[in-house]
Amino acid sequence: MPKVTEEYMESKRRMIVDACYQVCLRKPVEMVTISDVIAETGMSQGAIYRYYNGLDDILSDITSRMRAEYNMIGAFEEIISNKDASLEELTYQVCDCLAETMESHLMDIQKINFDFGVLAINEPERAAKILSDTKGPGNLDYLKTKALPRLIKEAYTNGYKPIAAPEDIGLFVSASYSGIEKLCILSACYGTGDPNMKAEPKKLFRTLADSMILLLGGKTNA
Repeated sequence: MPKVTEEYMESKRRMIVDACYQVCLRKPVEMVTISDVIAETGMSQGAIYRYYNGLDDILSDITSRMRAEYNMIGAFEEIISNKDASLEELTYQVCDCLAETMESHLMDIQKINFDFGVLAINEPERAAKILSDTKGPGNLDYLKTKALPRLIKEAYTNGYKPIAAPEDIGLFVSASYSGIEKLCILSACYGTGDPNMKAEPKKLFRTLADSMILLLGGKTNA
């Protein structure tokens, strides 16, 4: 029997992950089953279990891949490292980056990422286990722990007078991001929400930028 190489094993794992990813595009993540993956790959259950311990093991690899492909950290670093930009310019650029990335991945990575959030609400222990094996930092975590503190520090350093405490601004930004994500995903992927309201990431994130600037004591372009 020929020796099975690590390259061969990796190609099989990649094929399984690709198949599960396609299923997740069509169904809410919490409704995906190992039977769906079996049907999508054409492999037997035993064959799949040679490479993965179960569905959640596959989902963990999906989240790792999404973090790698949907990585805004480099863009955030480039923006906030600009010493010549004003607080207002930095805030608009960060929010524009969020909007453009969300818009370009609204029907794929962003949809699946949102579904994982729903899973975390309904099955927190399961979601925590999936994410515990996920490789790489998350964009929202970086935004909250690195980019936003940098903007707040910029405000205080340059004599701005924030009208809210840093932790309250952080909570506001996090809640706003989650709300924008929910509105856009439900509208674009699930066809729900107010039919008279068009969910546009760029417009919504520009409003978030204006709100952040005002909270930090700056002046908006509006």
